[in-house]
Amino acid sequence: MFISLLAVIALGCIAWLGAASGFQYLIGVVLPYAAVLVFIGGFVWRIVDWAKSPVPFRIPTTGGQQKSLDWIKPARLDSPFTTAGTVGRMLLEVLLFRSLFRNTSVEIQKGPRVVYYSAKWLWLFALLFHYCFLLIFIRHFRFFLEPVPFALTAIEFVDGIMQIGVPRMFMSDVLVVAALGFLLARRLFSEKIRYISLANDYFPLFLLLGLVGSGIWMRYFAKVDIAAVKVLTMGLVTMNPVLPEGIGAAFFIHIFLLSCLLAYFPFSKLMHMGGVFLSPTRNLPNNTRAVRHVNPWNPPKKYRTYAEYEDEFRELMEEAGLPVDKTSEEAAAAE
Repeated sequence: MFISLLAVIALGCIAWLGAASGFQYLIGVVLPYAAVLVFIGGFVWRIVDWAKSPVPFRIPTTGGQQKSLDWIKPARLDSPFTTAGTVGRMLLEVLLFRSLFRNTSVEIQKGPRVVYYSAKWLWLFALLFHYCFLLIFIRHFRFFLEPVPFALTAIEFVDGIMQIGVPRMFMSDVLVVAALGFLLARRLFSEKIRYISLANDYFPLFLLLGLVGSGIWMRYFAKVDIAAVKVLTMGLVTMNPVLPEGIGAAFFIHIFLLSCLLAYFPFSKLMHMGGVFLSPTRNLPNNTRAVRHVNPWNPPKKYRTYAEYEDEFRELMEEAGLPVDKTSEEAAAAE
């Protein structure tokens, strides 16, 4: 955990030192372009690599009755047997995290006694984080579009409808920090989860907290020149980058952390954003009683039988003391 925290702090310090030392163009222009290229290339590579992987068995996870006899009611979403049912389950999974909603936790209490209980808090805060982060992402299109579309202005109005302070506080900013705080606290205070957590579990959380925190600092405290920031972002989008004067160091810390997140994304567990669509436990209908599933590596590909394998390695197996169907003498006699 501390290594991940120190790594994110070091990234922030590097960005601040770079901005103070005159490397604003490198941080504000060169790195974002490089990060986007790495993100797109890495994302496509991971998706293509996963898509080429053969699926030897039809292994959808189920939570209900499979389609069988006509008088037995099947669970059309929990055990879908049609393409429509599979699409419906995928939509619920992607948009509402349905499997996480149904998640349960288990503990061994005094007795010993195994106790199962609902784990809805994880589902709630995970949903909050993803939708708030999506909302913040959409809000940032203000810096890349001119004029700003009415739909984007309406989203900002609803997000800041509580009108707290000047500039007004967006609810998504508060909720995304609360959600990330819960996800981090869950790893810190749950003994089971802390035991299995690695640096690559903590680093994305700290990186996201640093990214969101630097954005909140810019908006509510540092007072970065928004007009200059928009000139820079519009230049990046139009492939004609211009670096205006007067952009504070807080912005360069923010965009540096964003570049790190984009470059890190395809090679981390955050890639579940794309991987969920290629998961055979989710994207396959449970129709094994109606359709025969053929393994991708079945004949005409030829594989050795065990007898052929033993003929080749019989002497080595005997030397190692491994059991064989035929000893060397029996095999020689049979020939």
